[in-house]
Parts: sequence; structure tokens; C-alpha cells
Amino acid sequence: MDMTRLPWMTDDLVQFRDVALRYLADRIAPRVPGWIEAKRVDRQTWLDLGAMGMLLPELPEELGGSGAPISFQAALIDAMAETGVLPSFGVSVHAIVAHYLLAYASEAQKRRWLPHMASGEMIAAIAMSEPGAGSDLQGVRTQARREGDYYVINGSKTFITNGSIADIICVVVKTDLSAGAKGISLVMVETVDLPGFKVGRVLNKIGMMGSDTAELFFDDVRVPVDNLIGNAEGRGFYQLMEQLPFERTILGLMAVAAMERAVTLTVDYVAQRKAFGKTLLELQNTRFKLAECKTIATIGRVFINDCVQRLCDGTLDSATASMAKWWGSQMQCDVIDECLQLFGGYGYMREYPIAEMYADARVQKIYGGTNEIMKELIARSLEAQVR
Repeated sequence: MDMTRLPWMTDDLVQFRDVALRYLADRIAPRVPGWIEAKRVDRQTWLDLGAMGMLLPELPEELGGSGAPISFQAALIDAMAETGVLPSFGVSVHAIVAHYLLAYASEAQKRRWLPHMASGEMIAAIAMSEPGAGSDLQGVRTQARREGDYYVINGSKTFITNGSIADIICVVVKTDLSAGAKGISLVMVETVDLPGFKVGRVLNKIGMMGSDTAELFFDDVRVPVDNLIGNAEGRGFYQLMEQLPFERTILGLMAVAAMERAVTLTVDYVAQRKAFGKTLLELQNTRFKLAECKTIATIGRVFINDCVQRLCDGTLDSATASMAKWWGSQMQCDVIDECLQLFGGYGYMREYPIAEMYADARVQKIYGGTNEIMKELIARSLEAQVR
């Protein structure tokens, strides 16, 4: 994809992305097999990317970033997907936590945490899902009970990306069990040597094998009241909702970049593989299937470009971001499935990237809000038109 044609791609951003692509391909992508074997990304990689300014470039300079537009984060996500780094590397979650802090944290909190997140010294996670609460965050039961100058946190979380390596976790808690959505708050938990905090299993997933996904347990964990995000309890649900357009645009961007990579890998393969005296690319079925996949990927790119531009402009609404997430992730699964078919039996072998991509894609329809929830949110926006 010619990234210079995108509306949010300035000359500076094109140069930044080119540097990122080379560095990721040469220095970071060769580490992915080691991450998969260990089921986590090594800490040195976080520090290396932080030193290169490739974690949170959109932060103000005084907070450890480059003061770049948010489009730089989008370009990084895109470059990581193109080089095959992204499925194993939880940088999108790290960035989502940073944006909660940037939007709602006090100046003291920002200065305390964000520079260390930008440098890679602090790895971030967000703990939403629980064994009994997934997309419906109002069902969260983890409680933060105030005792003097501390919150005492009790509960458990599951499916937490970066969970086993995180130094700081944005924990979704109930500060008022009787208040529904209005009882939800966000509390930052610094995990290093924290009594009562325990990492459970690193879960054995079918995809995204290099990205650790863990269970977390909080047993009378005490954190200062000053770690509350926002100036009052009960604002957590609204804070989560207000940041969803960013999160879901990132997921849509990941989906489009994965589709483009799948098409590129498949074209390269079928141009070499022969059957019945011809390359597979000369066979009509192959050509038609790839034409369909390329068209879907191109349509997805045009749409996600518009979403990123609107995100930069501050005009992206939740319903449109939900469309990007559900349609992008559905098409990602469909396109990669078609591409894998063209690899034949080799497509089912994990030594081929298309097999890894097939397994990695499936969770895109689940995390960040299931696609069923996305459709419900879109439908509500339609209802609002006729009221």
C-alpha cells in the first residue's frame, strides 16, 4: 500500500514510518519466534522500542513523547502489522492505557507514569474482563473499598493482555456495588512487589502466542486513593466509553493491515507454486479469489483512512468506530481464510506465516467488545435518528 497517498500521512510521518518499518523488519521481527516460545515479549524489546521513540510518540515532549499527532501511533500500529510484529506485541493495549491517562489523569499522575511508559521502563495493561463479566462491563465485581487514604481491592480479572509482565495496570473496579455503571471507577495499580497482587496462569491461546494473556488476582491489595483516575469516583464507565473510538479504530487498522499482508504473502506464494503445468497465479480460481481479497482489503483501507483522519480531527463517533472494528475484523478472518486455502496443505503448517495469521485473526472478533456488541451499538445510533 502506498502510504504517501493517505490523507493523514504528512512528509514527516512518511519518513517516521519508513524508519520504523526498517527497524522493525531488521531488528524486532527476528525476535518474534522467541516471544512465541516464551509466551511473552522480552523486556529489552520494550526498552529498545522506547529508546527509538516507537511506543508513544503522540505524548507531549514533557511527558516522554515527541509531541506528534495521534496519526503517528496509527502509523506505528500499521508498520508493526506489516512486519508481523503486532500479533505478539501488546503495544496497542499499552497505548490505550496511555490515552486514558492523557485524557483523565491529574498532572502529577501523568508525570509519574507516562514518561516511564514512553521509554518502555513501565509496561501497561488494562484489566476489564472478569470470569463473569466480559463485554458487559456493568457486571464487573472487582471491588475497591476505601479505607482512609487507600483503596483495598479484591477480585479477579482474566484475559489480560500484558498481564504477566505489566508494571502498571489500569483496573476497572466497583467503588459502589449498588450503583451499576455509575459505581465503576478506574484505579491505577503499580504491581512491582505489591502485597496481595498475584499473576495466575498465562493462558494457552490458539493464536497471538507471543503476547501474554493472563489471569490476575487481587487479595486485599492496597493502593493510594491518589491512584484514582479522574477527580471523582464513579466516572470509570464514562471514561471507558469516551476512549472507545480510539481503541476500535486501532483494532480496525490492525485488521486492514493484516488483510494487506495476507494478500501480499499469498500473491508471492502462488506466483511460485505450480500445479497442472502452470503457476497457481495463472489459474482462474486463484486470480478471482485474490481479486476479491484485494478489493476487500482496499475498501477496508479507504474506510480506515477516513476513521484515522476523523480521529485526528476529533470528529470520529462511536458508531463509526464500531463499524471499523466489526467489519474490519470479520473481513480479516474471511480474507485470511481464503488466502490460507490458496496455500493448500502448507497453509495449515505453523511454519508459514499465513497459518499464524489465521489463528491470530480469530480473537479480533471477540476482544475490544464482541462484534455482536458492535452491531448493537451501531443499531442504537440508527434508532437515535428517528427519535
